[in-house]
Amino acid sequence: MKKIKIIGAGLAGSEAALQLADAGWKVSLFEMRPHQTTPAHETGKFAEVVCSNSFKSKLITTSSGLLKEEMKLLGCKLLPIAEKCSVPAGNALAVDRGKFSELVTDIISKHPNIKIIREEVTELDDELTIVATGPLTSAKLTKNLIELIGEEQLYFFDAIAPIMDVESLDYDVVYRKTRYDKGEADYLNCPFTKEEYYEFVEALDAGEKHEAHEFEAEFFADIKFRFYENCTPIEELARRGKDTLRFGVMRPVGLEIPGTDKRPYAVIQLRAENNENTSYNLVGCQTMLKYGEQQRIFRLIPGLQNAEFLRFGSIHRNTYLNGPHILNPDLSLKAKPNIFIAGQLAGVEGYVESILGGMLVARNVSKLGLGNERDLFRIPHLCETGVSQDNCVPKEGFGNEKDATEFRNERKYIELDCHIERSRNMQSFPINLSFDSAQDDINLLPETTISGQLWRHLIIPTENFQPMNANFGLLPSFEKKIRDKKLKKQMLAERSLEDLKKFNQSLK
Repeated sequence: MKKIKIIGAGLAGSEAALQLADAGWKVSLFEMRPHQTTPAHETGKFAEVVCSNSFKSKLITTSSGLLKEEMKLLGCKLLPIAEKCSVPAGNALAVDRGKFSELVTDIISKHPNIKIIREEVTELDDELTIVATGPLTSAKLTKNLIELIGEEQLYFFDAIAPIMDVESLDYDVVYRKTRYDKGEADYLNCPFTKEEYYEFVEALDAGEKHEAHEFEAEFFADIKFRFYENCTPIEELARRGKDTLRFGVMRPVGLEIPGTDKRPYAVIQLRAENNENTSYNLVGCQTMLKYGEQQRIFRLIPGLQNAEFLRFGSIHRNTYLNGPHILNPDLSLKAKPNIFIAGQLAGVEGYVESILGGMLVARNVSKLGLGNERDLFRIPHLCETGVSQDNCVPKEGFGNEKDATEFRNERKYIELDCHIERSRNMQSFPINLSFDSAQDDINLLPETTISGQLWRHLIIPTENFQPMNANFGLLPSFEKKIRDKKLKKQMLAERSLEDLKKFNQSLK
């Protein structure tokens, strides 16, 4: 029986474990929690979600909804589990965190092909391995990765939003409504007047933040810290400008006060944490404020003046790798091809995107041979810009995309979407393709799909690589410009799903 080691039982690791175990692989799943925890996790359960409880929209006319539909076509394991554990959230898929992680843990624990090992892995060996340790990879394993790939990693903060007791809210002020009244009214809304809004923004701007002593250790010295944009703390957004919030996460459009048709100056929404609707999180209010400051400032929100905090916001470290520089197109390490990188560590951002990362790696690994030698994919490798390798054919590279395409078609190799013009200044650069004679063809998912383009994002060189989440900007446009934005998204979604169905059929 084929064997593999998976390090990390988060979303990506759990998805990869179930995919491979169901395919007949013997999986050794390593998880260091609860014996060694992280600054953000609260339990030792698998697939624990620690930031928001929302997996975003279910509508295929949104990028996140389209990605979910694509993943269902690809046979995703975790999304059906998430749907079983969903809580009311309008057109979004939000989960009861506890039930979701408990069910994933139970399914994995009972799988006959999965062996769970509760210990930290600090060094990567020569075994076939998937590293799915996510943005909170332990310091020891991170050091080993740095030594292995020879690249300085990037570290930056991520922030978690507070959770409130629903019975402590003032319903003379707070009202239930979904934006534009689409779907069930699953969100609670706190309306601001102009004066209340600017008082809140000033308090956020002046609020005292946590000092993250962990990041002052020698290991993290001289590292430039950055935030995931989608989890930027609300106080950091407030410091960008006094109106940033009301045109962003606190935008009031479509949230008129019931019975008055009056639009507030700004709105903060609350989303259910569980099916019982006993607790709600503050949407978009991830924070690094000290606990005392959180109580003082968030109680300035209309309707939350007596709010009881069930969980305060907090901060934790995130880590990701420079994927296009260190990864082969099958998402294995160039420096150590028996090691595959899955999920957020590879450079995707978001819960569903992390699950996708586990799926992609599992699909690639599943094509490997049975013996000790890896039956590597025959993949066109993107060499360093302007650098020739001995096995590059042709050695001098290609002068334009047409030549590269003709070469690939002549050799019947899969086209890898070698973008001739990727840098922002649109200056072209030569592309060299190297081939491993021991490899077989790999089929990248269609470029018209969100999943396919996220895969390409991890392996195609770019000037300033950043983690990426699902968005329609990844998809190629139509030849004829479509001015109606809603129609365009619908057409993009239909094209994506149709192309993915054709792709699946071509593999049978």
